[in-house]
Amino acid sequence: MKKVMQFGKLAAASLLAVVLTACGGASDKEATKESAKSAQVEKKPEVIKWKMVTTWPKNFPALGTGAEYLAKNINEMSGGRLQVKVYAAGELVPPLEVFDAVSRGTAEMGHAASYYWKGKVPASQFFASIPFGLTAQELNSWIYHGGGLELWEEIYQPFNVLPMAGGNTGVQMGGWFNKEINSVADLKGLKMRIPGLGGEVLKKAGGVPVNLPGGEIFTSLQTGAIDATEFVGPYNDLAFGLYKAAKYYYYPGWHEPGSAVEITVNKDAYNALPKDLQAIVRAAARQANADMLDEFTARNNEALQTLISEHGVELREFPADALAELRDASEEVIEELAANDPASRKVYDSLKAFKEKVSAWHTVSERAYINARDAE
Repeated sequence: MKKVMQFGKLAAASLLAVVLTACGGASDKEATKESAKSAQVEKKPEVIKWKMVTTWPKNFPALGTGAEYLAKNINEMSGGRLQVKVYAAGELVPPLEVFDAVSRGTAEMGHAASYYWKGKVPASQFFASIPFGLTAQELNSWIYHGGGLELWEEIYQPFNVLPMAGGNTGVQMGGWFNKEINSVADLKGLKMRIPGLGGEVLKKAGGVPVNLPGGEIFTSLQTGAIDATEFVGPYNDLAFGLYKAAKYYYYPGWHEPGSAVEITVNKDAYNALPKDLQAIVRAAARQANADMLDEFTARNNEALQTLISEHGVELREFPADALAELRDASEEVIEELAANDPASRKVYDSLKAFKEKVSAWHTVSERAYINARDAE
């Protein structure tokens, strides 16, 4: 009997050990699972932080806000994995040093206009706007489907910079003047803020082109440091208060018929991104490019009416003979540039051939339709 009881106690102890071991094993498994879950929660994706420098005043309508819009979209589309901080003109680098800052890696991105770099890359001007050149719609078509982007990338290759289109103003205004322009002769000796090839055309017509960033225009015009200025169009010009410094507002913007905003990306920084983030940067740029033109188209007329009705601005059209002479001067300036710079020749030949094709189409499409629609 005593042996039976001892055996029973032993069996019970063995059973308890088995149960405890089993429970312990289950507990260990659960602990392992919880540990794995915790590790997954704690493992956060790598966050890449970029700086974007611009030539625009902070939060300036369409241009400055366009840079913020681009950065916001990249942040959101990447789920926060690529975060871009925007620096307005002068906050990190001077406005006309954006290209150099991106080239040397001081900033990973830039937001500007390519004609500001004409002293460094003469052919860059063709990717902003050229006098009597492509409209916004035509320029985008050439860039995306006419070989323009490949040429743009080629001329920036030596600078370790990758370019992208990042917005467009559409046809700009001809500018602000303190005297009437009745002929090309009225441009002689005129000191005018006008960058890019438009400035070279003004120079050929006898004027004095001055290259100034947006933030310096109003003061220069108000103090008489310059006699006239162009900037963009009613939406921006109203925000800048240019109507306080000049009386006459001329159209059309022969010098900038469809000016593209340029996004520049440091090539090393871009190549270091995983493929999905590279695609996000390009997609966000394409979206920003379209959105800016939409915004200008929607806002310009309302701003123009405000300038006329509330601020007494006198809207004037350039005389036809003056435009004809400026068009001839433009052809001479562009041909001279192409003759002296092989890269400019290559880019201009491509753009010119595209313009001839698209103009033929627009004769029976956009131009014909708008004439018919607006006929009285």
